[in-house]
Amino acid sequence: MSNPGLLAGKVALITGASSGIGAAAAKVFAREGAKVVLVARRKERLEALTEELRDSGAEAEFAVADVRVAEECAAAVDLAVERFGRLDAAFNNAGHGIGRDPLHLMDDDVYDYLVDTNLRGVFNCLRPEITTMLTNENGGAIVNTSSVGGLVASPVSAPYIAAKHAVIGLTRAAAAEYGRERIRVNAIAPGATHSEQVADWFTKNPGMEETLHQLTPLPRTAQPEEAAEAVAWLCSDRASYVTGVAMPVDGGFTIQ
Repeated sequence: MSNPGLLAGKVALITGASSGIGAAAAKVFAREGAKVVLVARRKERLEALTEELRDSGAEAEFAVADVRVAEECAAAVDLAVERFGRLDAAFNNAGHGIGRDPLHLMDDDVYDYLVDTNLRGVFNCLRPEITTMLTNENGGAIVNTSSVGGLVASPVSAPYIAAKHAVIGLTRAAAAEYGRERIRVNAIAPGATHSEQVADWFTKNPGMEETLHQLTPLPRTAQPEEAAEAVAWLCSDRASYVTGVAMPVDGGFTIQ
């Protein structure tokens, strides 16, 4: 008997889907049988990935949106419902890098951008997602992207660290608030993962990748698919009694 897929028949929305963990999640979710709505700012990449998924036999749509704009997040959720009838799962993954300025020299606009993208962006997505899932008989599952920076701290990244810690708090608050409506809300906390942003960070900080490897029990940089597989499980019925968790996907970095 063939395996119908971990997410067979589910409708899922993925933000930050144009690259990195988000793009990997789009492929994993589609492989596991989900109908997917891909959300990001880069239209050309979304179009290409959506076409790739359709060519593989998946049902896929995309919405160009900036998660800092609440109306655009709501419109993406509306698209999922209009196209596929409901929303069962959401992966709020859109975010931006850690910055490179010490706190006392940081400009207001840098702080605002990092916090608005990494924290307010999650809130802007949660609100319409939860509103829609409250109409589902079986609720839904949401995963937010935090970071190892949401569990530990590092220098010259204060707004990022603060926002990613807050994402975990927001995740736990939503899990507590909506569990009785059968809406599960979890987070992942990825460590260093191959992506454009991380590659740029390594380029601007020579030796950092090797240093991280030395501090990690599984001494390498993760592939985006490894985080995406964790998200797919958290969004699936196999994680039906898991909520309010911040799951590290970090090769053991945070146990040191």
